[in-house]
Amino acid sequence: MNQRMDFWNLAIRIIFLSQTTTGIFGNFSLLFYYLILYHKECILKPTDLILMHLMAANALIVLTAGVPETIAVWGLKQFLNNFGCELLLYIQRFGRSMSICTTCLLSLFQVMTISPRKSCWQDHKVKAVKYIGCSIFLIWVLYILIHFIFLLYPFMKMKNTNVTRIRDFGYCLVAEDEKITDLLYAALVMCPEFFFSVLIAWSSGFMIVILYRHKQRVQHIRSSHGSSRKCPEFRATQNILTLLSTFLAFYTLSSILRGCIALLYNHSWWLMNISRLISLGFPSFGPFVLMNHYSNVVWIRNKSHLILF
Repeated sequence: MNQRMDFWNLAIRIIFLSQTTTGIFGNFSLLFYYLILYHKECILKPTDLILMHLMAANALIVLTAGVPETIAVWGLKQFLNNFGCELLLYIQRFGRSMSICTTCLLSLFQVMTISPRKSCWQDHKVKAVKYIGCSIFLIWVLYILIHFIFLLYPFMKMKNTNVTRIRDFGYCLVAEDEKITDLLYAALVMCPEFFFSVLIAWSSGFMIVILYRHKQRVQHIRSSHGSSRKCPEFRATQNILTLLSTFLAFYTLSSILRGCIALLYNHSWWLMNISRLISLGFPSFGPFVLMNHYSNVVWIRNKSHLILF
């Protein structure tokens, strides 16, 4: 039994270390790429701008969640005081919200890009391109303020000695004394995250329908040329499905596990570690999905409909 536990402990340590290293390399590689691109061209395309902020949000998650959790599983426990723990959790939650919101923004912008010319989405495309930078800035400010409430609240209630639960994150301990913080967090953070996830699923499904209809319209042209290669629409559809499934699989399962941990007072070692690994899934592996899916330029319509996947 002891040998089996030692084996699983070593496996968890290696997985955390590998995942954190992969996340840091992937996010910072793409982030530096877009910074160099901006330095050369002095302007970024809307898709590149959204992706740059997405990589920044993912990097915050990996640095504030992956790094301390990796240190904790390798043996250094409770190395943060109360203020450091609350600050780290603040940045983690803020980065998670920004990652979900910018992914939703990216998905909606792609819908506008590939929508038919007579669609109502095309009327908003020019405005979206014009205000995309301002929108991202407002999202950063909004979530900084929202999560700042949860950073200040524990220190405002320090005199309250009615501690009902102590949550162990491995690298620090957090005392919780009131249910109101859970309700407030659910209203201001979890509900919007769920709404954004639904929007991502809907917009991705909408894009697949558009690509499928376009494929049907031009299928007779490709069949007359006898081409056996996969059509651009099919490759783009695969890219959308992969990105969608990667995001929803990690964040949906992460939200479920977080809910279980929040409701259960006594949770197992396995539940905690699996929840932490899954929470780091999209921030760690998302950059490599994006490297693959946004590296090719695909022409879908005749002259100006250009999509990056």
